[in-house]
Amino acid sequence: MGRDPSIGIGSRSGSGAERGRHRGSRPIRARAVTPVAGKLLEVGVVVLFVATLSTALYGGVVPEYRSAVAEEIGDRTLTAADHTVTSAVPPASGTSTVRSATTRTTVDLPETIRGESYRVRFADGVLTLEHPHPAVGDRRRLAFPTEPSGTPSTWRSDARTIVVVQRDEEGLTVELVNR
Repeated sequence: MGRDPSIGIGSRSGSGAERGRHRGSRPIRARAVTPVAGKLLEVGVVVLFVATLSTALYGGVVPEYRSAVAEEIGDRTLTAADHTVTSAVPPASGTSTVRSATTRTTVDLPETIRGESYRVRFADGVLTLEHPHPAVGDRRRLAFPTEPSGTPSTWRSDARTIVVVQRDEEGLTVELVNR
């Protein structure tokens, strides 16, 4: 089976320099650019897709999700603080020899909610979570056997927090302390 010398592929006629220069109508070097250009276009489409997806997520979906999660964490934090404060109330004295009792209880709070510090304030029997973000924050009236007295006090989330509850003949005194 003979080879057609007019095609130029596999032909033994002519010099090597003539065979390597042209195949068909384009030089070999021009044909090598096509795969590179195709790969660059593929990379460009992928980068465009990732940029569009990132913009969509961080522009709308992620901040809304962060706010919803922060609101839930704020609610759980206030619930945990409520439980700890009401559990720290010393039992009523059953004997006449005990005139007062004081408890000090450490309270574990998250350091940040939605990446920012916050405060828990106690005044007039109500715990209030104060946060810089408007979606986070709540108030909760505590269930005490008697209405507590004392001056308003505040926990900072970036401090070690302790609740001090004192029961005496006058009633309950609640104080939130930072250490």
